[in-house]
Order: sequence, then structure tokens, then C-alpha cells
Amino acid sequence: MNMTVGQRWVLALTSVAAFMIVLDALVVTTALRAIQLDLHASIAELEWTVNAYNLSFAVLLMAGAALGDRHGRRQVLIVGLVLFSAASAACALAPNLGWLIGARAAQGIGAAAVMPLALSLLSTAFRPEQRTKALGLFAAATGMATLGGPLVGGAVAQGLAWQWIFWLNVPIGAALISLVRTRITESFGETRGLDYVGIVLVSITAFGLVWGLIRGNESGWTSAEVVSAFAVGAVALVGFVRWELRTGAPLIPMRFFASRAFSAGNAVGFLLTATIFTGAFFFAQFLQVVQQQGPLGAGLRLAPWTVTLFIVAPIAGKQVNRFGERPLIVAGLVLQAVGYGWIALTAGPDLSYAAMIAPFVISGVGVSMTIPSAQSAVLRAVPMPAIGAASGTYNSLRQLGGAFGIALPAAIFAAVGGFASAQAFSDGFAAAIGTAALLALAGAAIGLLIPAGAPVAQRASVVQGASGSQGVSGSQGASSSQDTSSPQGTSSPQGTSSPQGTSSPQGTSSPQGTSSPQGTSSPQGASSPQGATVPQDALSSAMVEDSAGTTR
Repeated sequence: MNMTVGQRWVLALTSVAAFMIVLDALVVTTALRAIQLDLHASIAELEWTVNAYNLSFAVLLMAGAALGDRHGRRQVLIVGLVLFSAASAACALAPNLGWLIGARAAQGIGAAAVMPLALSLLSTAFRPEQRTKALGLFAAATGMATLGGPLVGGAVAQGLAWQWIFWLNVPIGAALISLVRTRITESFGETRGLDYVGIVLVSITAFGLVWGLIRGNESGWTSAEVVSAFAVGAVALVGFVRWELRTGAPLIPMRFFASRAFSAGNAVGFLLTATIFTGAFFFAQFLQVVQQQGPLGAGLRLAPWTVTLFIVAPIAGKQVNRFGERPLIVAGLVLQAVGYGWIALTAGPDLSYAAMIAPFVISGVGVSMTIPSAQSAVLRAVPMPAIGAASGTYNSLRQLGGAFGIALPAAIFAAVGGFASAQAFSDGFAAAIGTAALLALAGAAIGLLIPAGAPVAQRASVVQGASGSQGVSGSQGASSSQDTSSPQGTSSPQGTSSPQGTSSPQGTSSPQGTSSPQGTSSPQGASSPQGATVPQDALSSAMVEDSAGTTR
């Protein structure tokens, strides 16, 4: 692909920015033991060091894209980088857990501005026929961050100190801010309203439910604090759904959930990410607490679980259009459950690392099969102009799934075990991983609800509901009309697209390796009677956001 100097700068700077954001989501996992010893943290406090980042990132992700469209993508990206870098310094300087947790929440706010706008700027810099390759390079950078997060965190925590996993962001952020200001051209999108009420309600929902799960063991599950937290969260959830059904610019387009594939695909993504975060949170600690590995050794020993992403995901992605999403999702989550269940049943102070390799690989293969399939099910369930909204919804729910995947199993861990001894930790670890295995099985059962076989055209009533004011004009991350192209290069009638990129000619491989033969129809996205095709670049664009937004 021939790129101009300007395009090379855009690709390099947005990829490095995304690499930093994705790396920070995972780099802390192998440093948790060091943080726990240094700051005398309980399991609940360790949870908040991860979940404070996840929750703020999740609830503000779509708002970040809308702010960029309104005030300028480069400008809001720079603001996000400034906040993320400053919050990283605050994390490194944290004298106690409260400070660290607050700084991690601020990091998540900055990340919510950086990620969607990095993808938007990358998309606008490349013509439709160039975007797939550019997005593939972008995905490779975020994939390396996913794989390298635990390793980098372990190496830094062992070689220097855990504070340096945050200090490293400061010079990188400073360099990015200077270069983005001078090397990337400003761009704007369609001015869209921000759903402030929706943001507040979903934040209260997530915070209330996670708070109740984390505080349950310490305060008592029937205590006023915990019962009130769950009650507030539940009431806010009901209020959020009712508000989103009424408002003209919703944070999450509720009408999309009329599609069985969309609803089931999002539920699968939520549960899959929950199980991934459970493993990321507990595996590294088990290797250090029970098997007495250092942070670097723990990061290296997680490789059989993470490396499978680069081997299996491209192969699985190619099979989506051949067999449909359902068999890959069901099989993948069953394998995830088998791998986790195997570890849960054998966990103990005498469990060797060699005995963990096979279940690590099995689990990794299952995750790698499910990731592209779940994303594909969601994106194929909406009309082409609404892919940005669908992708934003999927990624926000998935980030919330990560918070749930730490809070619930950690509550089980605290009820059954603890840090008092290797046996106590093993008991809690087995219960927590066993809980994650059950979540994976629940995801597999939900995956059976996804329509089997090749995608079919959605009924007109659902398409109309999905492509109405609630689907496209909201703050889900759809980019402006000037950035949107049809496969032939004509602009979309709705003038919106995914912030990650717009369509390219059909049949182009996605970054994950998913290819769509010409003429493959979108299950729900047809505006013509026969069912309009979903260009593969639109799928791959949103899948890049999938690889960039969470752990594997």
C-alpha cells in the first residue's frame, strides 16, 4: 500500500496511542501482587484498581466519539492524551490505594477520548480502498499490546518497581501530544447531541451493582450498604432503559435489541469478556502467590493462553461466513469453560505450571474462536449505516462485562479463600475460576439463540426501527457524512459510519482474517428487498475496535 507522508504519520501516531491505552488495561495484572504487598491492599481494593479504569472507560466511550465529532477529533484526542498522561503520573505517585483508584478512573476517562478518536482519525486519513490494510496494521499494534501487557507489566514490576508501569506513559504521552498537534489535520463529524441523562444513569447502574458485589463479603450481603447499592443500581437500570427508549439521541440504541442476533451477540460479548478478565485478574496472582513466580515469570507463563489469539483468531474469522457465527461461538465458549473448569478442579498448592499449559491452550483457543464470531453476529444484525452505533454498544457492554468478570468471581474468592496461605488462595482461586467457567457455559447457551447458518435479511420493521433516530444519530460513535463511503465510494444517505472506518470493496479481509465473498448478504442490513451486502471493511473496522478495547 502506497501511503503519503501524512498518512504514515497518522497511522503511526494513532497506533502508538491505541497501543498505550490497550497496554495499560492489562499491564497492571502482573503487577497486582506487588501493589498488594506495597500498599497493603485487600482483594476488594485490588479489584478497584482494575475496575475503576474499566467502568469509566466503558460508560464514556461513546460520549468521547461524539465530543470529537462536535469539537474536533484531533483536539479531543489531545485532551484525552493529556488527561491519560497526567493520570498515569498520579498513579505512579499514589501514596495509598484510594489515590491509585481515583487516578485509574481518570485514566479511563482519558482512554475513552483517545480510543474512538484515534480510530476516527485513522479512518478519515485513508481512502476506502486503503482502509482495510491501514486498519490491519492498527490491529496488529493493539494485538501486540494485548499479548505484551502481562509480560511488560511483569518485567517492569520485577526489574524496576510497579510505579514504573505508569511512569512509562508520561514521556510517550508527551511525545504523542506534540506530534499529534503538528502532524495530524483536524477533522469534524456530524454534530450530535450528548445523552447526558443516559451517561449518568448507566454510570449509577454500573457503579451500584459493582459496589454491591465488591462490598458484599466485607459489609455483609444483607447489610444496608450492600442492599442499597444493589437497589440503586437496579432502579437506575430500569430508568436507563426507559430513558433510552424515549430519547431521540440515545447512548445505546435499544431498538437494536429487537434482533435476536444483536441481543445474543452482545450477551455473549459481555460474558466472554467477563471470563477473560477473571483469568487475567487471577491467573497472574496464582502464579505468584502459590507457585512463587516473580512478576516477569508470571507474565511469560501466561503466553500459552494469549498467543493463541494470533494463531486461531484469523482461522476462526475465515470460517464465520462459511458456517455462521453460532457454531463457533458455542464451541469456543464450551472450550473456554473446559479450560477454566480443568484448572478449577485441579487447583491447589501442589499444582505445577506444566499441568496448566494444556487448559491454558484450550481456553485460549476457545476465546480466539469466539471473539470474531460474537462481533460479527452483532454487526451483521444491523443495517450498514448503523454499524458504528452497533460497534459502540458492543464495546461498551463488553467493557462493563470486564468489570463484572472481576467483581463477581472476586466476591466468590473472598467468601471461600484469601491471601493467608497458599491453600487459602488456592481454595478461593478454584471457586473464582469455577464461577468463570459457569459464565462461559451460560454464554454458550445464549449463543444457541443466534440464528444458524448464513445470515438472512432482517425484516423491514426491525430495519426501520434500527436505522431510525435511535440507531444512527445517537452518540454511539458514528462518524460524519464526509467520512463515509459506500463500497463504490458514494456517500451514505444517512451520512454516518463507524468511527473506525468505512466500507471498502467487498471481499476484503479483516484484520482478524475474516473475509467475505462478494455478495454475502448482511443479515439485517439490507435496504434493498434482496438484502444489501455488508462490505467486509465495515466489519473489519469495527472488529479493530474489538481488538483494541479489551483483553484477549
